Amino acid sequence: MRTHSFLTILLWSSVFYVVHVTPSQKRTNKHSHSERITGMPENDGKTLHRTKRGWMWNQFFLLEEYTGPDTQYVGKLHTDQDKGDGNLKYILTGDGAGSLFIIDENTGDIHAAKKLDREEKSLYVLRAKAIDRKTGRQVEPESEFIIKIHDINDNEPKFTKDMYTASIPEMSGVGTSVIQVTATDADDANYGNSAKVVYSILQGQPYFSVDPETGIIKTALPDMSRENREQYQVVIQAKDMGGQMGGLSGTTTVNITLTDVNDNPPRFPQSSYQFSSPESAPPGTPLGRIKANDPDVGENAEIEYSISNGDGSDMFDIITDKDTQEGIITVKKRLDFENKVLYTLRVEATNTHPDPRFLQLGPFKDTALVKISVEDIDEPPVFSRPWYLIEVDEDAKEGSIIGQVVAQDPDIAKNAIKYSVDRHTDLDRIFNIYSGNGSLFLSKPLDREETPWHNITVIATEINNPKQSSQIPVFIRILDINDHAPEFANYYETFVCENAKVGQLIQTVSAIDKDQPPRGHRFFFELVPEFAVHPNFSVVDNKDNTAGIMTRRNGYSRSKTSTYLLPIIIFDNDYPIQSSTGTLTIRVCACDSRGNMQSCSAEALLLPAGLSTGALVAILLCIIILLVLVVLFTALKRQRKKEPLIISKDDVRDNIVTYNDEGGGEEDTQAFDIGTLRNPEAREESKMRRDVIPETIFQIRRTAPLWENIDVQDFIHRRLKENDLDPAAPPYDSLATYAYEGNDSIANSLSSLESLTTEGNQDYDYLSDWGPRFKKLADMYGGEDSDRD
Repeated sequence: MRTHSFLTILLWSSVFYVVHVTPSQKRTNKHSHSERITGMPENDGKTLHRTKRGWMWNQFFLLEEYTGPDTQYVGKLHTDQDKGDGNLKYILTGDGAGSLFIIDENTGDIHAAKKLDREEKSLYVLRAKAIDRKTGRQVEPESEFIIKIHDINDNEPKFTKDMYTASIPEMSGVGTSVIQVTATDADDANYGNSAKVVYSILQGQPYFSVDPETGIIKTALPDMSRENREQYQVVIQAKDMGGQMGGLSGTTTVNITLTDVNDNPPRFPQSSYQFSSPESAPPGTPLGRIKANDPDVGENAEIEYSISNGDGSDMFDIITDKDTQEGIITVKKRLDFENKVLYTLRVEATNTHPDPRFLQLGPFKDTALVKISVEDIDEPPVFSRPWYLIEVDEDAKEGSIIGQVVAQDPDIAKNAIKYSVDRHTDLDRIFNIYSGNGSLFLSKPLDREETPWHNITVIATEINNPKQSSQIPVFIRILDINDHAPEFANYYETFVCENAKVGQLIQTVSAIDKDQPPRGHRFFFELVPEFAVHPNFSVVDNKDNTAGIMTRRNGYSRSKTSTYLLPIIIFDNDYPIQSSTGTLTIRVCACDSRGNMQSCSAEALLLPAGLSTGALVAILLCIIILLVLVVLFTALKRQRKKEPLIISKDDVRDNIVTYNDEGGGEEDTQAFDIGTLRNPEAREESKMRRDVIPETIFQIRRTAPLWENIDVQDFIHRRLKENDLDPAAPPYDSLATYAYEGNDSIANSLSSLESLTTEGNQDYDYLSDWGPRFKKLADMYGGEDSDRD
């Protein structure tokens, strides 16, 4: 690296002319011949006249990055007023004065105290003045000067990025621009070649090149393939000094990626493929996958598979898996091992996005041979038809064969088959089948009018492998036979007016038949032979399955005959002919002049003419309501007779206070008297209940007096026997029950029922000690104001 030093000495001189100042200004300068004082302010007010004077310094340029042992000499300040006697003092102000630049105040020499960098600051503006040490006044006006920093090549070129990333399509031509890199140099471009940058490639040849002046990177080789190499790393150098030796340099890295183009056709890795499929595989079953390789990526590698030809093109299909770019071979139709065991397909793989620029490289598709073998499996039996329709007459006899179904084993083994009827479809078990030959026969009689169709399912099963079975629907249609006679279509309410004329139509009748003859119904009507010549009415067949009832005389009388019965025979025309007799009831009614019926029954003659049916219904409802009210009143009256004699709660004579206990219990003081059991003689007395008004007084049956101290159990047995043997013992629907608890209780009895057999007073004060639940009893029986008092 060359270092060029320049030293330029400039002499700046200033010529000052006589200036005028105010009288108050004082200036005292002692100079040599270069300055003369012509007057002072204090002398007669005369103006001061000055002769020529000037500054002198001889250095204004400074090299940057000075590394010498001493401070770098910048220059010297000097004025012609300086006589060298030390009376003047030089002062430096401005950019860097005192820190970067130091001046010798006696000699005016300026030195740089620090190393300077032009790239930080290229020039400094300073101001200089000379001062008289004695007076402190300036001997010259302050003057400004510039120190410029000369540049040296101390900065290397720097790229705008540490790393660049670029891409270019593969197979691009030579000279295709990839990317432009830029480097800058901080040195002074106007001074020498320090900032002149030249680009060169250090790494990446021979694939790429760079323009030395612009920094544009270009391809250097033709037909670079991404499939061979996708990534390239190029190192670019930028060097100043125009690339000459000694210049500074910087580098950067450029990562270049080749992008894909569709320049490769798909290729199958093998020429043929082998697959197999069971013959039972349903349509849509995948059999296998094949794949053609395409080194391209993205949409350039998308492939579409198809079957171009082959004997299995109708039996198989191929679909493309977009995610894996594979071809999936599937079953298109049902296979049959017994029919064909091997199929051959020609499969074609084609790019879906070919690039026209590379079509000259060849067709962008490939083909492969696919062989598919069919595997035999044990198949279920196959019926000869998809369904069966059988027609049978409804009068077919039980056990008669009505049809046959046929099935066979499609396998080569031809296994034997047995037939059966699915009983879920024939719950009534009307049909059955011979298991050996599939013949259907009847087990029960048929009735078309009840069920015209039967839909059953027949099952065919291999005998050697019962798991292999098939089902077939069998539709059985019941054919009609003429087994039902026709009858009236409706119930006819026919009437004839009393003032009817001869030949008057009073009713039109029609018939229905449950049978359905193939040619349709045809009915005939006529009177029964006994009434062939009826003196009152006649039947006229209208030849349209209807008949008219005509009068044969003038006038009819309700008082004589209110109702006529007309038997009519109805025939059909099917074989065998069926007939029935229907009786038509004809009432004689009173009609107005227009023939409108007014009344028909003989009783209606006694009723007022204006009384309608609604009025009769209203009268009947009123009668029913009155009867209900009478019944309710009677029942309430009888119930009121049975009310107890003692109604007041204060009257507690011989009564037990009710405590809402369930059942009769001790509340019933008369229904059961325990004293009777203890004293059999008491039973002989006739006692009546005092809480109910007696309705009927029964004669109490007297029995022989019992001896004293009789055993209670024996007494009960005797009484039971007497009640059983006495059919007149009231009440007749009652059951007399006797029971014996046993003898003495430790707690003694609380019942007052024994008061019938005891005459003395009892002490009930102990009831107060039994707690609040027995307070009521204690108040009733233990108080001074008890019922006994």
